[in-house]
Amino acid sequence: MVCLVTLLSFLKLTLSDFEISGGYWVVLQPSIGISAMHMQVLNNDKVIIFDRTDMGPSNISLPNNYCRKNDDVLQLDCTAHSVLYDIASNTFRPLTVQTDTWCSSGAVDRDGTLVQTGGYHNGERIIRAFTPCFDNNCDWVELTKHLWDRRWYASNQILPDNRIIIVGGRKVFTYEFYPKNESLASSYYLPFLFETRDPGEENNLYPFLHLLPDGNLFIFANKRSILFDYVKSKIVKEFPVITGDDKRNYPSTGSSVLLPLRLTGRNADNETTMLPEAEVMVCGGAPAGAFIKADKEQVYVQASTSCGRLKVTDPKPVWSMELMPMPRVMTDMLLLPTGDVILINGAANGTAGWEDAVNPNLNPVLYLPEEEPTRRFVVLKPSTIPRMYHSTAALLPDGRILVGGSNPHRRYNFTAYPYATELSLEAFLPHYLAPQKAHLRPSILSVESMDRTVSYKQVFSITFVLALFRPSGAISVTLITPSFTTHSFAMNQRMLVLNVINVAQLSTFAYKVLVSGPTSATVAPPGFYMMFVVHAGTPSQGVWIKVM
Repeated sequence: MVCLVTLLSFLKLTLSDFEISGGYWVVLQPSIGISAMHMQVLNNDKVIIFDRTDMGPSNISLPNNYCRKNDDVLQLDCTAHSVLYDIASNTFRPLTVQTDTWCSSGAVDRDGTLVQTGGYHNGERIIRAFTPCFDNNCDWVELTKHLWDRRWYASNQILPDNRIIIVGGRKVFTYEFYPKNESLASSYYLPFLFETRDPGEENNLYPFLHLLPDGNLFIFANKRSILFDYVKSKIVKEFPVITGDDKRNYPSTGSSVLLPLRLTGRNADNETTMLPEAEVMVCGGAPAGAFIKADKEQVYVQASTSCGRLKVTDPKPVWSMELMPMPRVMTDMLLLPTGDVILINGAANGTAGWEDAVNPNLNPVLYLPEEEPTRRFVVLKPSTIPRMYHSTAALLPDGRILVGGSNPHRRYNFTAYPYATELSLEAFLPHYLAPQKAHLRPSILSVESMDRTVSYKQVFSITFVLALFRPSGAISVTLITPSFTTHSFAMNQRMLVLNVINVAQLSTFAYKVLVSGPTSATVAPPGFYMMFVVHAGTPSQGVWIKVM
């Protein structure tokens, strides 16, 4: 795992690089050979990145002179459409994906395997798996069992029982589960998906899914949202329609996060007992008709400037609306170890689609959910690389944001102006990685739990060091799931703020924090999480733990 001190030293960052806490950008690779349409961080500190296979050759060859057939464009394709990026060494190697992964979806199971579903043409019903390894021998595997329905622009969510629910798709108004139940004759029809479809535009693809602490599923499409009991195939309630006229899902393409779940309810034994409050946030999108105007008339209307927050655990929830500093469409929203949210990538005008947006949003925006409303949005340092349609972003264990992709064309086009196909990979270093924060940054020494495995309700301790005699601010411990990011939605993204029981000083610079583990599988589905110790708003480097 990359040491933050070494990383900052290598980059030779200075205080001026982080002017006004605006962060810092660095290009990691000028080209990884493919455009990063899909991205997943794995628990072996590698990132699997892939594009689509039906646009012709990429700029990286398959290993061992291998070629694949049955491509939609080429009779024989000897180039790779997926790579595995190594965070520590900043290197990558090609992978072999056999069928078309265009606009597909995915989730990581409890054992750390990426289960990747659907795509286009010969990939539309395919289930693929990628299991992390610590050598260079792992590659994509296509399973023999297929999905019930074609899943193109669908969304996935890992469930408490380790199943994955796959919802929606283009002209598909159903959901199904992986592993597949062979006793069933088909998928399940969900009328809500049909009802939220706009003729000519759709605006309900890649629906936003969030598993709530009570075990039910929050589903948002277009402007509407429901609480769904997937066990009984029943809509428990419909939430109020989000305020305003803007549409929020593909191709209008806003984004959404489940804000951090704070495990603070305690009994007499200091055990966390209450279900945490759950609040969903939806930002950006485009007005009705924006896609048709962009796609048919080359008129690029201004994107949405609004965000809505809905406390879904309230008996009578109401959307609370806020205005962003600038309009945003195709923006990625990621949870940071501090509990804040970063909005990154996208455009200010138009929608998702080929050549359907202009005016890139080069400035990330930091959102501070616990601040006063007038102080929640902070504009950060801009990138120099437009990240438009088919761009991605992901949180790395060292706290950086990995950013890649952008190909708003049917094929790779490196001469298109002003938005050529982008094969580069860069990182954004948020304010908490600034050199002036180094003395505040904890460093985790050990996790006192067998094999870094944490059971539900288990009390465990973390030993860490600080370059201070005494902490200068609050100590918290956060867990974040690595998300599957594509088309501005980080699927399965989840953050828990654990219940801190005690912080004890062991020596001049060493400390031990005692915390309670997650309460249940509905609060924290089993699997791998990045764990951070946060001191005075500055996170440590994350370490991997397994919750089960």
